[in-house]
Amino acid sequence: MAWWLSAAYVVAHGVALVLLPAHAQTLSYSFLIGAPLLAAAACVRRSLGSEAVVGWVALAVGMVLWAGGMAMNMYQEVGLGNADSTPGISMLLYVLYGVPLTFAMAHPRHAPWFLSVIDGAMALLLGYLFFVYTFSFVTITDASDAGVDSLRRMFDIENLFIAGFALLRWLASEDRSRRAFFGALSLFACVYLVVAAYINHFGSETSYGSLVDLLIDVPFLVLAVVAWRRSPVRPVEVSRRLALGVRAGSPLILAISLLVMSALLVRAHPMLAVAGFAFATLGSGLRSVLMQVRSLEQQDRLDVLARVDGLTGVANRRQFDQVLQAEWNRSRRSGQGIALLMVDIDHFKVFNDRYGHPLGDACLRAVAAALAGCATRATDVVARYGGEEFAVVLPAASREGVLALAETMRIAVERLRLNSPASVCQIGVTISIGVAQLDKVTTAAPGELVAATDAALYEAKRQGRNRVVEGQVAAGLDEDLDR
Repeated sequence: MAWWLSAAYVVAHGVALVLLPAHAQTLSYSFLIGAPLLAAAACVRRSLGSEAVVGWVALAVGMVLWAGGMAMNMYQEVGLGNADSTPGISMLLYVLYGVPLTFAMAHPRHAPWFLSVIDGAMALLLGYLFFVYTFSFVTITDASDAGVDSLRRMFDIENLFIAGFALLRWLASEDRSRRAFFGALSLFACVYLVVAAYINHFGSETSYGSLVDLLIDVPFLVLAVVAWRRSPVRPVEVSRRLALGVRAGSPLILAISLLVMSALLVRAHPMLAVAGFAFATLGSGLRSVLMQVRSLEQQDRLDVLARVDGLTGVANRRQFDQVLQAEWNRSRRSGQGIALLMVDIDHFKVFNDRYGHPLGDACLRAVAAALAGCATRATDVVARYGGEEFAVVLPAASREGVLALAETMRIAVERLRLNSPASVCQIGVTISIGVAQLDKVTTAAPGELVAATDAALYEAKRQGRNRVVEGQVAAGLDEDLDR
């Protein structure tokens, strides 16, 4: 339906020119202004609820700028009756229409606010350089033939630049919403490139109001239709290397544009050109530094997530294994002892079945917090060993200190009270603890220590739970003491 309506728009444009030749110029301008405004409206509509909202809004701004350029042409030719000159402000708006499109291609997905500020500042400076460069050839009310020719070449370069980079972003887009946006931008940019090249180089001698104007409608109506229709985007296999390369390099688009415009202004405005070079370099450098800092912060967060149990907030099994081996090696070198506690929540499976998994999770979190609150030394590590079982690594700890800490942990958990929505009474929980301690480490692996601690935990549960039992590592024998 949308394609038929766009075709009807072109037909209506042509019919108006044929049936009302006396008003052809005014009517044609109206259609030529209306087409990009329709495209802008479609882009704004598409931006609602889209993850590519920045791109669609930027594209809409570009369409409004282009319509503004055509409106200034209409004012000069129809309002002032001067068909022999092209207003400089019109040429400026035609040039500036590419700035928000360039911003959209350079702006990365889910960019933090500070990167958006840098990109926005670079885009504004790019627009100002376009302004200065444009008025190097034209005045606010007139443009010489030589100036228009120079700007035509600039339009060709700009249009080719936008089409090329839009296609590259489309080919490298993995996200469906971004792929849909860059697909629409690529289609528009390619059609506009062809139409603009023909109009600027072969149809420029024809005044507005002829049937050639119908061609100008086409790219904007194509964009309006594509933006309006929310056609499903098929998943496409994209080279990961290409996607990452384009994503990393796309922010350079603005910097490259600034460098090119600065180079064009070197002779006429050397100080401004130097400022452009400096801003492009510093902006790109600052952007890279901030991105690197953000990447390092994300890496730190991922590292923490890889070492911490997501439910309880204490170290996970992987971190426990690494810490135990590291402390074991350190104790072996230094001659200091090491101790290990194995902690099991008593009757946890029955607890889970009776009170439900949400309260079971709350129980795990509460026990983990109680254990961590007792292990106050910086070197002590509390970890979730698996299920309802925890482990505590205690480097350089005496036998008396270890047994005292284990008893403190048992009492701390015994005093816990959990609120259950299914019971008016608060629910208590207890733990059993197995303890093993070595004054001197002689072997390369802590397997014997783990085995002795696990055996002590088993004995604590066998004796009735809610107690501390010490296991002996030497000769593989356990000497059990109730605490």
